[in-house]
Amino acid sequence: MLTFIVWTIRRQRSLKLRAHLMQEAIRNRDFTFRLPTDGLLPGERAMQLTLNQLGETIRQQVNQSEVESWERLTRVLTHEIMNATAPITSISQSMLGRDDVKSTPLEPGIQAIYDTSRHLNDFVANYRKMSQLEKPVLADQPIRPLLEDISKAYPQLVWKVNLPNMTVRIDTGMLRQVVMNLAKNAVEAGAKTMVVTPPTEASHSPHSDPWAERSTAVTHHFSLYIGNDGLPIPAENRQSLFVPFFTTKRCGSGIGLSLSRRMMIQQGGTLELAEKQEVGCRAGFLLTLLFSDPDPVSL
Repeated sequence: MLTFIVWTIRRQRSLKLRAHLMQEAIRNRDFTFRLPTDGLLPGERAMQLTLNQLGETIRQQVNQSEVESWERLTRVLTHEIMNATAPITSISQSMLGRDDVKSTPLEPGIQAIYDTSRHLNDFVANYRKMSQLEKPVLADQPIRPLLEDISKAYPQLVWKVNLPNMTVRIDTGMLRQVVMNLAKNAVEAGAKTMVVTPPTEASHSPHSDPWAERSTAVTHHFSLYIGNDGLPIPAENRQSLFVPFFTTKRCGSGIGLSLSRRMMIQQGGTLELAEKQEVGCRAGFLLTLLFSDPDPVSL
């Protein structure tokens, strides 16, 4: 009897600690928590699995809300920018054609105004076109042939793909654009090697188990770590990577990663910066897809 009482007290302390850890994670807006289910009673295990899945659901909703907020803000900004620059472009173009401006000291300044306003108009127009994404069309796609095809567009990179033969359910065009954007960024960061692998203990966050919950759960997770050996991402830039228009490149637009994340969210997945890197990599991302098929991944 005493043994049972001691066991019960320890059990309750353990469950209380679990609740505290999850409460702290939520308080700190860390929805990547995923506590183990080993050693739990059937009811406790079911509850822990549900809480783990709840964390993933909250994280998905937070990411979706963040993207939608940036989209609304961007629509307002682009509308205002277009309204402000259109008359500047028109007036400066008209003045460049006047005889009292041609070959005078005024011409270079007016030309600079015209070129800048036109560039800004073109930039906003291109962003509008790119941000108007169509609804994803999901289909079964073997992942290795897709990656091999993408690698041909970047022969300057050595691609190390450590994946079994598997079929995933994705929008092929969207995933292709996401991976190509990551490869393009890697090249611009001076990378020589691209690594594509399921996340290991080095890089995965608790929610991103590459073969997670392949049971009777409604959703299934499949994660990829895509990293490179280029320049690491400075700590001060990590929080702003997915903010529209944020860029550290001289000629960058700052829309590649924000659109890539939006594409993944539209497919029910995510795109995140990896907290830790795989061996041989200095920068990397976790690309997670969520499936509703009974058996989305064929090993």
